[in-house]
Amino acid sequence: MVQTHVTVGENRYRESFGRYFEDFSVGDIYEHRPKRTITQNDNIWFTLLTMNTHPMHFDEEFAKHSEFGQCIVCSPFTVALLVGMSVTDVSQKAIANLGWKEIKLTHPVFAGDTLEAESEVLDKRESKSRPNAGIVTVRTRGMNQHGKVVCEFDRTMLIAKKGYDVEEKAGY
Repeated sequence: MVQTHVTVGENRYRESFGRYFEDFSVGDIYEHRPKRTITQNDNIWFTLLTMNTHPMHFDEEFAKHSEFGQCIVCSPFTVALLVGMSVTDVSQKAIANLGWKEIKLTHPVFAGDTLEAESEVLDKRESKSRPNAGIVTVRTRGMNQHGKVVCEFDRTMLIAKKGYDVEEKAGY
């Protein structure tokens, strides 16, 4: 987690998170904290909010008859959680997410699993149309408490350069 502070007055400071375009280097790996233990309530709420009607996510009696013998966590929840875990490191200063690709769900996730995430910088380039920003691509991996990779994906973002972020303009 990248946390800095900005001086906003005498003996007064405001926390700030994230990286500017200039702060990224291809090959760097950022370990995201905190980790997160998933509960069955998390899984059920996400499933209901997104209208996912597959009983593998919320019907224990149904899931007992599956190869897993229990409910599995809704895969879009896993992706959303890993994205969220990475925000303070890789996209807090983003202008926009430009896309996700190569999403791989490599191992089932169950209620009670604790996930951790890391992101590796794959590519960085200047924006051709926006001189105030650059384009950064990262690969984010999520692992469970046993170190097993459960999900990975590539995400591309438009990241503000120093002096061009919304935080400064908004006095945030």
